[in-house]
Amino acid sequence: MPKRGYHHGNLRLALVESALSLIEDKGPTGFTLSEAAKKAGVTPAAVYRHFAGREDLIAEAARQGYEIFADVMQFAYDSGQPSALAAFEATGRAYLAFARRYPGHYIAMFESGISVNHSPELASASAKARGVLERAASELSKHIPPEKRPPPAMFSAHIWALSHGVVELFARNSPGTQAPFPPEDLLETGIGIYLRGLGLIPADK
Repeated sequence: MPKRGYHHGNLRLALVESALSLIEDKGPTGFTLSEAAKKAGVTPAAVYRHFAGREDLIAEAARQGYEIFADVMQFAYDSGQPSALAAFEATGRAYLAFARRYPGHYIAMFESGISVNHSPELASASAKARGVLERAASELSKHIPPEKRPPPAMFSAHIWALSHGVVELFARNSPGTQAPFPPEDLLETGIGIYLRGLGLIPADK
């Protein structure tokens, strides 16, 4: 492959794409910057014109992932309308879909050990994604009197944790682990039980 100099307009993107491929194959700590450079078709020195080190490269992959994640979640929420419950449940299913469709981004975001506060840009992208679920939670609970209403940030965080747990245990092919039920069903019933427990939706009759 011919070498592309650092003036190549898409080099930054090419390096991130290389990193994502390596992350999927070897994990976030299983590759070097030199490997990412080689996969992108440039010299290792060219990488340092865009990233200070491997951690910065992974952080950029995570930032892009959060941007995609926020768009996926927003689309799911909008598609679930006009029912606030359907919209909220749609964001949970979108979490599963994102993890399957973008495994490299998902690992960079949640399994690399990179803090969302690594950079202002990464923190902003993470907050944008979290905000979609919090807005969905707020819409779902607005009919409850304020003094009895659970903080949207709290129960949206619980649903995020539930979604993440289903993904990690049953939707990402953990070695030796097999879901007793389809991950989507596990998540949907879990969300239903949780929301009924909070009084956010009526109990089954």
